[in-house]
Amino acid sequence: MTTLTPIQRLWRLLKIYKPEIRQIYIYALFIGIVNLSLPLGIQAIINYLQTGELSSSWVILVTVVLVGITIAGLLQVLQLRIVENIQQDIFARSAFEFAYRLPQIKPKELDGQHAPELANRFFDTLTIQKGLPKILIDLSVSAFQILFGMILLSIYSLYFILLGLVLGFALFMLVKVTGRIGLETSIKESKYKYNLAHWLEEIGRVRRTFHLSQDPSFHLKKSDDITVDYIRSRESHFRVLLDQFKAIIGFKVFIAAGILVVGGVLVFNNQMNIGQFVAAEIVIILVINSVEKLLNIWDNVYDVLTAFEKIGFVTDMSLQNESGNQKIKKQFPSSIVLKNVSFQYPNDQSSVFKKLSFEIPERSRVVLTGKTGAGKSTLLQILAGIQHIDAGDILLNDIPYEKLDKKSFHQNLGVVLASNQIFEASFRENILVGRDIPDSDLTEMLNNLGLTTYIKGLPKGLDTVMDSGGRRTPRCIIQKIHLARAICHRPGLLLMEDPLVNIPKNERHDLIKYLADKSHNWTLVVITDEDDWIENSTQTIKL
Repeated sequence: MTTLTPIQRLWRLLKIYKPEIRQIYIYALFIGIVNLSLPLGIQAIINYLQTGELSSSWVILVTVVLVGITIAGLLQVLQLRIVENIQQDIFARSAFEFAYRLPQIKPKELDGQHAPELANRFFDTLTIQKGLPKILIDLSVSAFQILFGMILLSIYSLYFILLGLVLGFALFMLVKVTGRIGLETSIKESKYKYNLAHWLEEIGRVRRTFHLSQDPSFHLKKSDDITVDYIRSRESHFRVLLDQFKAIIGFKVFIAAGILVVGGVLVFNNQMNIGQFVAAEIVIILVINSVEKLLNIWDNVYDVLTAFEKIGFVTDMSLQNESGNQKIKKQFPSSIVLKNVSFQYPNDQSSVFKKLSFEIPERSRVVLTGKTGAGKSTLLQILAGIQHIDAGDILLNDIPYEKLDKKSFHQNLGVVLASNQIFEASFRENILVGRDIPDSDLTEMLNNLGLTTYIKGLPKGLDTVMDSGGRRTPRCIIQKIHLARAICHRPGLLLMEDPLVNIPKNERHDLIKYLADKSHNWTLVVITDEDDWIENSTQTIKL
């Protein structure tokens, strides 16, 4: 897993939108210049008013000031349109990034992680969406406003240059000293926020356990512990923001005092007229407002950088290797050869197996047996390409697994795992998962699996929507849907883990006969201890 700093992640994203951001900064530059028309125009207007005569020049100056304000407003509208386009694009990119990556992440990367919890990090995309306008628009406009304001003040007097340099140096030191600490406390705060969200999800997932528990306050105590950790980290982060706010107030007082004192002295010494003094005061008000905006943006900067760190945790995870290019014929029976295969889970003290070797001829009916913890489920996941071995070789139809074209491999693979893999969609979608199967073949398969009667009893038949996890669907029906999903495309390799565990015993014999029938072209590997499977097998492998 590669590691980038939050700032590097921000720059990497901004590079994608370089043309749009360039436009935003150009508009900000013009807004900063146009805004100077206000103090300069007011200075000239006051000078004309002091003459006591109403002239066409005064009308022109008023018009120029109003036009300048209008142009600045229109430029801000254009900035908002550009940023809105960026926000929409970021949301779409992030959605597809998560949707693509989550199924493709290497299993070893997820060791010790709860994959659904990782999906929560998508919501930090919304934080980035909300924070970017302030960073791109307010930050740029404020920066240019301060820069041009100090340049204009320096034209009135060289003394103002010194004030500008002091302000710039003070802001730089504030960022340098408190910026890193603020980011660290923000990331720590976010960590506890996600811990709490994950725990609340766990409460919802096993709510009956907590409802029936002898200690009804257990889940509340755990929630309280996490909440306390969050509040402490939030308080630490707030202290950093508070220190920055105090420093900004000090800068405002210093700059305001400097302008008033220096400006007053210059007016008394006839080195600046009243119009220039009023204009200088307007400029300093604009500068102070810009400094306040920078303060308000600061918390957004922390939030955005923290959001990049949280999203980056997911996007940095290594994906499954898709570099193979040797294809397998569709519905072609598979032969498997393992040579000295070794596998060990991360952080485990011992290997699941070492130097494991065996051969499975094509169209075999193989039963995997062994004690609990012998590695049967792990071996099935390795054969399915879910887990990757540490040493040795695996050949499928004499092709090494790493050289297989993964798309053709998956098209020729059927898998039934012990974990519940039902998602919220129709029965048809849960069975086909996007595959195009003729209705006649689908109907025949459902009939052979004993699903036809149940499907006909549904309000919309196959188009009836299932709950996530199949909450209101009988377990035996869910198990048959898993079987239907695995065989509907007539795979060349069928891998199953206790596939009939929830199916009534009076139906199992016929299903075993059907799945192990020699008329099917697939190579079958099943984890089971049932005698019927062993009787219908051609090979038994004991781990």
